Amino acid sequence: MSDRRLHPPLLARLYDRTGWIALLATLGMALVLIPFLNLALPPDSPLHFPDYGVALLGKIMCYAMLALAMDLVWGYTGILSLGHGAFFALGGYFFGMYLMRQIGQDGSYHSDLPDFMVFLDWKTYPWYWRFTDHFAYALILALLVPGLLGLAFGFFAFRSRIKGVYFSIITQAMTVAFMLLFFRNETGFGGNNGFTDFKRILGFPIATAQTRMALFAATALCLAGVLLIGRAIVTSKFGRLLMAIRDAESRVMFLGYDPLVYKLAIWTFSAMIAGLAGALYVPQVGIINPGEMSAANSIEIAIWTAVGGRGTLVGPLLGAALVNGMKSWFTQTFPEMWLFALGALFVLTTLFLPEGLMGLFRHLRRRR
Repeated sequence: MSDRRLHPPLLARLYDRTGWIALLATLGMALVLIPFLNLALPPDSPLHFPDYGVALLGKIMCYAMLALAMDLVWGYTGILSLGHGAFFALGGYFFGMYLMRQIGQDGSYHSDLPDFMVFLDWKTYPWYWRFTDHFAYALILALLVPGLLGLAFGFFAFRSRIKGVYFSIITQAMTVAFMLLFFRNETGFGGNNGFTDFKRILGFPIATAQTRMALFAATALCLAGVLLIGRAIVTSKFGRLLMAIRDAESRVMFLGYDPLVYKLAIWTFSAMIAGLAGALYVPQVGIINPGEMSAANSIEIAIWTAVGGRGTLVGPLLGAALVNGMKSWFTQTFPEMWLFALGALFVLTTLFLPEGLMGLFRHLRRRR
């Protein structure tokens, strides 16, 4: 057998020809077609892509990135996290600090401090706000803080061999603890209201169509990049070890591998992806508050992943798009019915589509 077949090139290992065509076509729509339909065509044109559609798709892509982060730890490693909402919100908060600094004196009180600090009679920024007026530093914080939290939390949890439902419960407890902490005004994160009323990013007005389209395109590129990195991980030896840990952790230990190292590495990386998703989410949605850390939000992330299909990477992206598209429609048309619809969707997926949408697609392809 040739060495090329044993060790295929990286591009061939990631996707076959059909997969690359689909990925590039989707990127082309996000980077060329949608910007053209939104910016170049007048609003009264039947082909014009509306601004609210750009905002909705941008938000869904952030959620898709979050679902992909969940799939790396749950679908490929067997670690069900109910705490990824905390990593997502932390990324949003630390990048939101930069956006709040960019308001300058355009706030209601015309102060260099954010309005909520003036209202609380704060005189200076807290120490952890230092240097957050720099874009690069804030973006690094949005990745580093969730990553360090994931590293510390995962080290003690995995070293203690906490797994299964017990691990899920303590991750949910962690999320609720952070939510309660961020609700407090004295923490310096805006309390119940969080951060909002952003004005600028990198000197550009954040509310203009051009800036929003730039954020949309950046989100599409980051999502594609994270997808390719995730694919490179799961098709490597490291990825095969993750799946072995998922299926039979004791056998992996018997063969001389330390599961702690591999679980901690993918858990930390997943937390950083969630932080990146949160950082991209905040300027597009225009607000971040402690509600993003609610237990229900973290459970929804697991539902997106299950609906799309665990252990597929692409499946959770589809699941996030489907569920959040349904949520957008239900909350506008039948808002009181959304939670019932979400619960029914999860039950039906568990009973009839245990492998999610991707499993259904594979089944239909085999029947052809």
